[in-house]
Amino acid sequence: MRAFSIWASAVLLANISLVLHGQTPSQSRPTPLRELIQELERQNPSVIGGQKAYEASRFESRQAAALPDTNVMVQHLSVGSPRPFAGYTNSEFAYIGLGASQDLPFPGKRKLRGEVAGRGSETTRLSAEVIRQDAIQRLTIDYIQLSYLQRTLALLEENNRSLGDIEKIVESRYRVGQGNQQEILKAQLQHTRILNEITMHHREVGELQAEMKALLNRPQQSDDILTEPLSPTAISSLPPTTQSAELQSQSARLAQTEAAARLANLETRPDFNVQYMWQHTDDKFRDYYMATFGIRLPNRSRAKAAIAEANLKQQQADAEYRAAQRELESAVQKQLVRIHTSDEQLKIYREGLVPQSTASLRAATASYESGKQDFETLMSAFNDVLQLQIESQRELAARESAVATLERLTGVTLR
Repeated sequence: MRAFSIWASAVLLANISLVLHGQTPSQSRPTPLRELIQELERQNPSVIGGQKAYEASRFESRQAAALPDTNVMVQHLSVGSPRPFAGYTNSEFAYIGLGASQDLPFPGKRKLRGEVAGRGSETTRLSAEVIRQDAIQRLTIDYIQLSYLQRTLALLEENNRSLGDIEKIVESRYRVGQGNQQEILKAQLQHTRILNEITMHHREVGELQAEMKALLNRPQQSDDILTEPLSPTAISSLPPTTQSAELQSQSARLAQTEAAARLANLETRPDFNVQYMWQHTDDKFRDYYMATFGIRLPNRSRAKAAIAEANLKQQQADAEYRAAQRELESAVQKQLVRIHTSDEQLKIYREGLVPQSTASLRAATASYESGKQDFETLMSAFNDVLQLQIESQRELAARESAVATLERLTGVTLR
């Protein structure tokens, strides 16, 4: 009965391990994060949509800086009757006319309108960059969490094998009358707890796989993703914040409002209109030629209101830029604190807690085997090793997630 229980536990562990890792004979190679990021940039619908929005906005500047549409006119004047061509042969006032009319903005307006539109296009480009970086951050954090879970599974498997060695010691003591059946049951209970942990990991992994496939625009039925092991990303100096997409977007918006304020002031200047008309009647009469020059005088009340609005929007954009700058500096500093704290904790785990707990487990195992230690102390030492190893991996995952957030905030690639 006991042999069947151990065999069933081993089979269940192997099946869950295969599902959790997502490994098949055709997919055993871990996929580097950079390859997935490149795939996301090519395939993610939101990223593609943002890029197309920017490409479309690039034509706005050309439209805004262009001359107003040219009007072409055809005129007909009849004399003595509303019928077409009435009086055309016997009156020099009846005619058919062809002409054109063109509005001419005050010099400098077209250039400023193009600049305002161009700044808007730059804002659209940076908005697309924000979408791209957001998607990369989500993918990176999911990848880190998935790597943590897959590494944790390996630790659970390793400790489950170690638990098998402990069970053998318990059995040998029981056979010679130095142990009891309760100790065997407790060891089997620890097996079951490990299997339960693996099952919970399986659920989390399934959710992560679904989200990552959606980000990569992959079918949900496609092969699961196998990650590379985590390692601390080196940060030698404070990354600059000048490449932050949000900060650049605020800066572009500020530049756009400044250009809009200059345009609002220039809109107080008059615009012009030129018109030319050729009028033709019967060949026995002379043709008429008419040129017209017009001036459009802006409404001063409306122009002043537009200037006041543009100035206030510029002040608003300036305040939002400074607020975004301070908020970004604070967010960057928080991530740096988390990273440095994690470095200290990982060093404690690596050089202190994990080696010490492992040595304690070896000593407890030897003492229990010789009858100098009780089984509860042995199990406590075993659980300490398992938990500290998992906590170490969790802290590493938290550190790398903070690095991913730092990359997102600064726009700098650190890994």
